[in-house]
Amino acid sequence: MKNIKTGGGVRAQQKERTRRTLIDAAFNQLNAEQGFASLSLREVAREAGIAATSFYRHFRDMDELGLAMVDESGLTLRQLLRQARKRIEKGGSVLRTSVTTFIEFIDKNPKVFLLLLREKAGTSAAFRSAIAREIQHFIVELVDYLDNANQMPHHYNEAQAEAMVTIAFNAGAEAIDFDTAQRQKLIEDLIFQLRMVSRGAYYLYHKEQIKKDSH
Repeated sequence: MKNIKTGGGVRAQQKERTRRTLIDAAFNQLNAEQGFASLSLREVAREAGIAATSFYRHFRDMDELGLAMVDESGLTLRQLLRQARKRIEKGGSVLRTSVTTFIEFIDKNPKVFLLLLREKAGTSAAFRSAIAREIQHFIVELVDYLDNANQMPHHYNEAQAEAMVTIAFNAGAEAIDFDTAQRQKLIEDLIFQLRMVSRGAYYLYHKEQIKKDSH
């Protein structure tokens, strides 16, 4: 019985490794010209070094593979925000630390952004919904940070977070193709834009508070 259990464990590990290889193979094939929708099962299997028929032991179809990639990308995004929080706790500018961490992440994980940013309008409703859900998770974590970092009501922080994420993700899409000098300029521009959003939210909130107090 012990040998049977051991054998089952080895097979499970091998299956997980092959599943991981398929996900990596699909990410490897993403580029500016080729999005997920244009990937074929045979190309992904070939890149992974397995027979096309073996693909179905791990995923029902390409859509299920794509959803696994989106889940992984979303987890990576949330880890990014947590990493930025740890850096902020050690001191330094909140916006500069956050933006620098964000751009560094894109530099190291460009294909995660190729998936999330350029596949939002994909043909699969499940795929589009999954991407929107992962981006929303990222917004929720930012709202949680803002709720603890300032004295404004939750709905102000929610609107501010949505605006910030939209601006940052649009900038991130450009950063994928930028060289070092262009990215540095992008960092400064992005910090300025996010500072405007932050100060605008603060100004609007206090202006409305003054109106309430005057009545």
